[in-house]
Amino acid sequence: MTSQTDLAALLCSRLCHDLLSPVGAINNGLELLSGERDADMRQRCLELLEQSALVSANKLKFFRLAFGAAGGFGDMVPSEEPEQLLSALVSANERLKLEWSVVEPKLSKPAVKVLLNLAAIGLDALVRGGTLTVGAETRDGKTEIVLRAAGPKVAFDQSVGDALDGSLAQDALSGRTAPAYMIHLLVEEKGGSLQYAKTDEALVMGATMPAPELIG
Repeated sequence: MTSQTDLAALLCSRLCHDLLSPVGAINNGLELLSGERDADMRQRCLELLEQSALVSANKLKFFRLAFGAAGGFGDMVPSEEPEQLLSALVSANERLKLEWSVVEPKLSKPAVKVLLNLAAIGLDALVRGGTLTVGAETRDGKTEIVLRAAGPKVAFDQSVGDALDGSLAQDALSGRTAPAYMIHLLVEEKGGSLQYAKTDEALVMGATMPAPELIG
């Protein structure tokens, strides 16, 4: 059985994997800048450094809320916060588009974690670009979250789906599947449910959780 320590280590591996590229670009840019004498090239290096630093900062902010315990687990989060985090990630890739359809002004911290991690899975599936549509609303005592990643040749590793529904063998968990398994544990702990379905054109994922006042 995967311990909390093992899961935390796998989530850290995922974070490091996603930060390796922009942080590595900063390091390469600094090396180029130190040996560059042409003014135009130096300006170009500075622009690339600024871009890579922005991407790194945006990813850190995203993972802080998606994986971390910033502010505790019981707080409500303004919906504009996850929207801003996802908008920043999407803006780094001109082939991606975000459609935000969350009607609630605030969501519980667990619901936000589920939303952000499902969104990350959706973005990973859009390897050739596309649109990520995010929706959430609370009704009949439940918060319903729906995400749709649509684009050409949507990619979805079945092991991620198995982690979402809890059927993946725990000794097979990796940095790639750990976030999905974390979502499964969180939703299960709150007495909710998860679903997903994939076609060649779209990946649809949904989660239902007790409304904030019903979460124990």
